[in-house]
Amino acid sequence: MKIAVVGAGAMGSLFGAMLAEAGNEAWLYDVWQEHVQTVEQHGLNIEREGKARKVKINATADPRQIGRADLVIIFVKSTQTKSAAETAQKIAGPDGTVMTLQNGMGNADIIAQDIEADRILAGTTSHGATMLGAGRIRHAGVGATTIGSWADTDRGRQRAKQFADFFNSNGIETEAVADVRSVVWNKLLINIGINAITALSGIKNGQLLDLDVTRELSRCAVEEAMAVARAQQVGIKDNAVDIVFKVAEATAANRSSMGQDVDNKRQTEIAAINGFIVREAKRLGLEAPINFALKALIETLQSHY
Repeated sequence: MKIAVVGAGAMGSLFGAMLAEAGNEAWLYDVWQEHVQTVEQHGLNIEREGKARKVKINATADPRQIGRADLVIIFVKSTQTKSAAETAQKIAGPDGTVMTLQNGMGNADIIAQDIEADRILAGTTSHGATMLGAGRIRHAGVGATTIGSWADTDRGRQRAKQFADFFNSNGIETEAVADVRSVVWNKLLINIGINAITALSGIKNGQLLDLDVTRELSRCAVEEAMAVARAQQVGIKDNAVDIVFKVAEATAANRSSMGQDVDNKRQTEIAAINGFIVREAKRLGLEAPINFALKALIETLQSHY
């Protein structure tokens, strides 16, 4: 199968490499010229558990070189989703499938402005990756991937099952679900409880659990988001706060993606995470003061890099 990954950061590069290793024609597209040139000339270097391997994969900064692909996976930051969707539409053509495994909420809806909803697959992944430099990533964690159709149609559900089977046959553990929105929401709650707090405080994920006051801050942010989800009758897990703490413990040595963005003075995905909760709370007549404070502080910080 021919696959194109739009956004060759750590996670995009990882998924492209895993699919290339399984024998598919995989392409990475990114505007970061140094990374693209390094991968194209020397391959992608992947570190995992102290060992390194090199994967040969196509890479380009010109999407026209890719041609048509059966599957386009969008892995850009949420601030770049609209541009990525326009690129994906050209690569996927009239029949190709577009998948988003991005963080935050709203990405699939933005993609649906350019592509029919029953051609869009959304989901989450528990794989973790860190960008080490041009042509180099670290595969920081292995886990399951969950996908589903953004449209509640037979065609969409069949497409989700087809690509879940395809990923599984290529060594990427994947499940297709009927209610993917609840899956994306439950992942959002984890990001709500960890990302902004660790980014602002400069701590690693596990250090979120060191102090009662930090745990309480995380709890309050997550519970505000849970109230927003329940007001929309989204199927979230009742023990979402406990799950956040378990994820923080399991990824104790990791710096959150938002933390890495702040460390490197990049724009964050705050608008699609805590900012999304603030907007939805206002629309629903609810209060979300903790998420507003986290959003305001991150926006203030990144505006003064």
